[in-house]
Amino acid sequence: MAIEFIDLKAQLRSIRAPVNERIQKVLDHGQFIMGPEVAEMEQRLAAFTGAKHCISVASGTEALLIALMALGVGRGDEVITTPFTFVATAEVIVLLGATPVFVDVEPDTCNIDPEKIEAAITSRTKAIMPVSLYGATADMDEINAIGAKHGIPVIEDAAQSFGAEYRSRKSGNVSSIGCTSFFPSKPLGCYGDGGAIFASDDALAKAMSEIRTHGQESRYYHTRIGVGGRMDTIQCAVILAKLDTFDWEVEQRIRLGRTYRDMVAAIPGIQAPVVRNDRTCVWAQFTVQTDKRDAVIGSLKEVGVPTAVHYPIPLHKQPAYQSLCRVVGGADVSERVSQRVLSLPMHPYLDEETMQTIVSALGKAAKSA
Repeated sequence: MAIEFIDLKAQLRSIRAPVNERIQKVLDHGQFIMGPEVAEMEQRLAAFTGAKHCISVASGTEALLIALMALGVGRGDEVITTPFTFVATAEVIVLLGATPVFVDVEPDTCNIDPEKIEAAITSRTKAIMPVSLYGATADMDEINAIGAKHGIPVIEDAAQSFGAEYRSRKSGNVSSIGCTSFFPSKPLGCYGDGGAIFASDDALAKAMSEIRTHGQESRYYHTRIGVGGRMDTIQCAVILAKLDTFDWEVEQRIRLGRTYRDMVAAIPGIQAPVVRNDRTCVWAQFTVQTDKRDAVIGSLKEVGVPTAVHYPIPLHKQPAYQSLCRVVGGADVSERVSQRVLSLPMHPYLDEETMQTIVSALGKAAKSA
């Protein structure tokens, strides 16, 4: 049997009945936009994270965009973030006319280095946006303290980390605003695009809720500039069906990730991923590092082990962003890890035998590279 990089089919086999039931209910009542499942999902997700408010949105990208809009980020402003992430993190900043200000990442976690943030702050800094890369948060208390010192809000880009914890607090509820994605491959994914924003500040939540629906305070009464950013009812229904088994899936991800790390750490030439002791990781990607990535990828492909690279080019090196960003203190670590990272198959339905097969193939690939 072929090894799946992320096995959504195995997941569906285990939850097909509740998924079908939830979707059928939406088809029957016909409220495809802002139906009752939207509010139900928002309430359950807010309770899960501990945040006061959850605002569902059309995608993780839309979540970041709406969060920045609610903070008033616009032309001439700056947002401090990491260059080693998916493009959406910087994309939304540029779309609002602001400048992404990049600071480097830690070499082991690949998350933003909090010690480098303060030097990047200027009078134009309107937000700090750490990314919870690969499924574990950055050093959020340190980053929040920097934000509080300078009166700058912190937005957690938690697109990859829903379900993870940081010092006993859920990702999404560890800063002023948390934004996540329900893209199908994410730890909690729907069957299309979707996302959510979390906040406990009433005024911010109200602003983001209105921005999501074209800036409407009430029907056809527009108090803000907004977007069409709603998550459709069927996708909310899918999330609701998945939530009943999500705690188990998170436990599996943590258990499998721990075993995976121990196994790959024993392979010469392979650097295992690092997760700090004060947080958990839900392994949106299980990413190792090696100096011989291309050769290892080729060897794994020959024996049927799929791989991916998250991410091969830092954002400050991307053609569309080179002239639109600012880098403070250099980005040597981001540039180095972008040449070394390699993601292996990972999902909560990964069995021990398949994991052994993957690790064995990785060991042989690393030895022959």
